[in-house]
Amino acid sequence: MFNLEIYMNKRVFLVVLDSAGIGFEPDAALFADVGADTFGSCFRSGKLNVPFMESLGLFEIEGTSFGRKAQEEAGGLKKAAPEIRGAFGKAQEKSNGKDTTVGHWEIAGYVSEHPLPVYPDGFPQEVVRKFEALSGRRMICNKPYSGTEVIKDYGKESVDTDALIVYTSADSVFQIAAHEDVVPVEELYEICRKARAMLQGEHGVGRVIARPFTGEWPYQRTVRRHDFSLETPAETLLDALKAEGKDVIGVGKISDIFAGRGLTETTPNEGNDVNMDKTIAIAERDFSGLCFVNLVDTDMIYGHRRDTAGYTDALNRADAKLSLLAEKLQPDDVLIVTADHGCDPGFTGTDHTREYIPVLILGENIKAGVDLHTIPSFADLGATVADYLGSDFRGDGVSFLDKILK
Repeated sequence: MFNLEIYMNKRVFLVVLDSAGIGFEPDAALFADVGADTFGSCFRSGKLNVPFMESLGLFEIEGTSFGRKAQEEAGGLKKAAPEIRGAFGKAQEKSNGKDTTVGHWEIAGYVSEHPLPVYPDGFPQEVVRKFEALSGRRMICNKPYSGTEVIKDYGKESVDTDALIVYTSADSVFQIAAHEDVVPVEELYEICRKARAMLQGEHGVGRVIARPFTGEWPYQRTVRRHDFSLETPAETLLDALKAEGKDVIGVGKISDIFAGRGLTETTPNEGNDVNMDKTIAIAERDFSGLCFVNLVDTDMIYGHRRDTAGYTDALNRADAKLSLLAEKLQPDDVLIVTADHGCDPGFTGTDHTREYIPVLILGENIKAGVDLHTIPSFADLGATVADYLGSDFRGDGVSFLDKILK
């Protein structure tokens, strides 16, 4: 049973480097992702510099293209291994998908057996008709599109006719773009809420996304994007901890991903650097429970645009911030650095990639140098966090706390 007195000082910082996969999974062929290797592409750029994650065992993870063993075999190892301060391994996804929603759901303990719907040919007419009726506006575009390109190609028509630009991507998303002078942001959000209520069941996309833009053509997207996510079908780690009286703090896109459910406090996404600065500030104050952080820039800004240099620099900056966060850890704190899928900037296309994720764990209560090898499900992370915080929740995962706890 949960005992608040025993676990009141324990805190877990769970930081997701969005899309920072470490090599394609065995079933990657089903997703057309054989050869995908996000961290590997950044390593091969020659610019990857992540000494903090290296000290936690990043380059010791088995089976990676960039690890110490692979470097030795290639004759390219240039420096001695640092003293490993953390436990390390990689986790394999059980869910039928490779997107942010199902990746985070699985980390939080829910394995999604059925893929969320995608629309490579656009949304069917039944969806179009219902959406136009509920929004009171005509819908234009209705095809997979780059978010920056779609406002170049359809922005003028949208502004001139008051129509809404609706588009999708390789992800399970229903994205609605409108100029802020034509459709005020709060009105756009309300339209998205109505669309979210409509898109359930067969057409239950992972996210409905408000994409406001502004200025003169060529228009610019604003920072007032907002995601309206499908609720997780089952209880998650967040729900359980909140019900047990623990603090559950979301930083970045966490509130969007979990539809605001299971959180006691949230800090919205303001980019990786600001998100990490706010996480560091949270570490300096008193709370008991989970601080769940998503760093989306790697995926949203660099991965989908296949910008290897930008992605690598984002990893380097995140590593420096993670090192600062580690300095703020209290004796009973645990830091877990992981990802939710891949989005290899050196791969073909613009889609996410089906990859293993890194698992790097640090804390005074954590054994240093423990090799977790391959963790069979992301859900084991959620089960382990729950176990450490004294919760009975396990979801679809199995705790590996006994392997890493001193």
